[in-house]
Amino acid sequence: MSIPSAAAASRARPAAAPAAGPPNPPPPGSGAPPPPLYADRVKVYPKAVQGRWRQVKWALLTVCLAIYYVVPWLRWDRGPLAPDQAVLIDLDAGRAYFLWIEIWPEEVYYVTGLLILAALALFLATSLLGRVWCGYACPQTVWTDLFMLVERLIEGDRNARMRRDKQPWSADKVARKLAKHAVWLLIAAVTGGAWILYFVDAPSSFGPILHGEGSVATYSFIALFTTTTYLLAGWAREQVCTYMCPWPRIQGALLDENSIVVTYRNWRGEPRGKHKLGTEWDGRGDCVDCMQCVVVCPTGIDIRDGQQLECIGCGLCIDACNGVMAKVGRPPNLIGWDTLANQEARASGRKARYRLWRPRTVLYVILIAITAMVMVAALSSRASVELTVQRDRNPLFVTLADGSIRNGYTVKVSNKSWEPQTFRLSVDGLTGALLSLADAPDSLTDLSARPDAVATRRVFVTVPADSSVAESSSIVFRARRQAGGDSASHDSIFLAPRK
Repeated sequence: MSIPSAAAASRARPAAAPAAGPPNPPPPGSGAPPPPLYADRVKVYPKAVQGRWRQVKWALLTVCLAIYYVVPWLRWDRGPLAPDQAVLIDLDAGRAYFLWIEIWPEEVYYVTGLLILAALALFLATSLLGRVWCGYACPQTVWTDLFMLVERLIEGDRNARMRRDKQPWSADKVARKLAKHAVWLLIAAVTGGAWILYFVDAPSSFGPILHGEGSVATYSFIALFTTTTYLLAGWAREQVCTYMCPWPRIQGALLDENSIVVTYRNWRGEPRGKHKLGTEWDGRGDCVDCMQCVVVCPTGIDIRDGQQLECIGCGLCIDACNGVMAKVGRPPNLIGWDTLANQEARASGRKARYRLWRPRTVLYVILIAITAMVMVAALSSRASVELTVQRDRNPLFVTLADGSIRNGYTVKVSNKSWEPQTFRLSVDGLTGALLSLADAPDSLTDLSARPDAVATRRVFVTVPADSSVAESSSIVFRARRQAGGDSASHDSIFLAPRK
């Protein structure tokens, strides 16, 4: 099949909807006033559609919402003294818990690694399948889909909503609008409340929050997330994807002609036009110009115009078009998932070929593997004890009455286990050096640490007067668990007067 001419391809094409941005400027010297810098939003009324991809979206919507609302209630046994919430970010204690993993504040690099993994996975998914994240799993898409479902259940489908918005206010219109916004606010409030449960123990905190016994900060954050969910999913909708989100601009650098995206097969659909039952299909394309692909689009675009920034790759236009093709007796997938390279090949009669392994996708897979291996290695070698030492800055050293030299240090031992531990402190690197506790110089240099806590003590390192100590000497502090097992060390220096 040959590619139709540009003139034939544009025949019977409907006029484009008014753009959300300013129109093209008038030519110089025309005397026309400059265009406005702002144009009102053209409200989108998406129509309900049934089909394979709509069912996939419903399934993923259910899974995503279930994960978000249920995860704070999952339990994970870490021992009698540890919190048993599977996923918890405890800001008061400065800990983050993810199943068997506990992250301390100084281990934020684990979170950084997780974010890098997520970003690389998103890059790979976009290079392979276009904006599949935006169309199926993005929180904005998930909650907008949920809000639009509520809107259809209360106000009706596309035509009913458009007709009602044009009618004057009546008791029925007011009741339906109030009911819709009340349900939206309820969903938004539940969403904000669920977010708070990731930062507190859900079972013990849910009741007090529900009965008004929570803190001001708690209700402030619930109000913040309630407001943003209500505004973004209920009012802004496609404007978030088009104007607020940077991802549509970034994806242009990740896509190529071998990325599988939602495409209109113009070589098959053009020239388009209305079709009557019983008439021949010779000399015309399969597109009957029914506009169903436009009216079901959540961003209100025409996929037949080619790849566009506003397209989130949800595939609802595929379901709508396949339904029409079934009615008129034409093959399905006039709109479907395909690559631009395959579209060109099919239009010229060549065999289509999918290239999943390309330089960029191979690079992303390699980077994901390297990052994952580094994180696994870091987690597997993670010690249950850490030692930090800070030397006193004032005074730098003290000369005692017997001529010995003393330096002071603050020692911190992090016990990352969920059992109380006792650590024996020692110092290496100086001959004859004596380590003692500042508040108990005659006792053993033992330090007790509570479970999942940091024990802090001030210690002294003293060298005898007859020792030939340099002006600056390197020393090593060690903390060894008395029960056996992990130990930690920390390098420092010992200062003495110049000889």
